[in-house]
Amino acid sequence: MTQEWVDVSFQSAIDPGELLGLLGDPYVQGAWEDQGVTHLYWSRDHWSGEQLGQVRAALDQLDPSGRSSGAVRVGDLPHQDWNRQWAQSVRPLYVGRRIVIRPSWEPVVLQPDQFEIILDPKQAFGTGHHATTRMLLEWLESLILGGETVLDVGAGSGILAMAALRLGARSAVEVENDPVAAECAREYARENRFGPELELVCRTLQDFGERPRPDLVLANLDRQTLLLLAEELAAYGAAGARLLFSGVLVDQEAEVVGRYAELGLYLAERREQDGWVALELQGVESCEGSG
Repeated sequence: MTQEWVDVSFQSAIDPGELLGLLGDPYVQGAWEDQGVTHLYWSRDHWSGEQLGQVRAALDQLDPSGRSSGAVRVGDLPHQDWNRQWAQSVRPLYVGRRIVIRPSWEPVVLQPDQFEIILDPKQAFGTGHHATTRMLLEWLESLILGGETVLDVGAGSGILAMAALRLGARSAVEVENDPVAAECAREYARENRFGPELELVCRTLQDFGERPRPDLVLANLDRQTLLLLAEELAAYGAAGARLLFSGVLVDQEAEVVGRYAELGLYLAERREQDGWVALELQGVESCEGSG
């Protein structure tokens, strides 16, 4: 019998990876954004209708305005149409001058200074298509000079750490507390032939323990998590690391920057794209030294 699929869609600026992480549903078969509309897919066999309420609750948490959850639509797709939408949604993505992100079934011809990262979206956590991930990837191109140590907090797919290593960082540690996302990150690391230079730790940042100070800390997280982890992340900045944050909406920027200023970290640079901002925060000594 031909498999039928349930397509749950809504128009929103919410990162599909953040939504998947919050849902934590092992049966959702993927999430991606297409021209401002996010789609989630379940097989009909694993759809009971209860997931709709869970999706709306997650959207309310990520977008308290209620605009996202109020426009959720549920439709049906035959298997053939689902396969076609899947393939169309994961074309090779070119980010900046050097980074190419592609699914394994879409080969590309690389220019001499380009490198590729292979990501087959499963329960996709940060495939580079969303502005929050794209901004940090573009930023890393100019920031990584060679030999840096990197800490990626809330690593998701691990794309930021992998890109940092390909750009010349010496080593990277990924911290991810979601076991499903962590397993995806491990598979992607194997697929892209990373070795001991890339370490994944499946635990919370609070439980991470003492490690050598990284040169660069990456955190593509939502506003609530950045505020929750403020003291832990600020400690790295106070020790001299550069902090790069993303996942913050423009109207949330002042709150996040203000909280970290209370902890002695100040805005060194910002970037904005599609209503989202990426922020670089440094301690006072780091800011003075970088001048």
